[in-house]
Amino acid sequence: MLVTSVSEFRKDIKSYLDKVTKNLETLIVNRGKDKGIVVISLEEYNSLMATSHELSSKKNETRLDSAIEKLKGGKSFTKDLSED
Repeated sequence: MLVTSVSEFRKDIKSYLDKVTKNLETLIVNRGKDKGIVVISLEEYNSLMATSHELSSKKNETRLDSAIEKLKGGKSFTKDLSED
């Protein structure tokens, strides 16, 4: 995680944004006491939104937990997908 001030961010914005996108870094730009902005890559944002959707209902959360437990317990299987 990177942390910077607004002034430093403004001075070297391209470098900071390159680090966020290329290294999947999270950047916090401080704007005063207990205030700030978080900058993340689009890839990271999309991942967070997908996770949020998967956990948005109790049914989805239960199904995901069940699948994880099966995998941990060695109760998983592989299946070839047919190409039609």
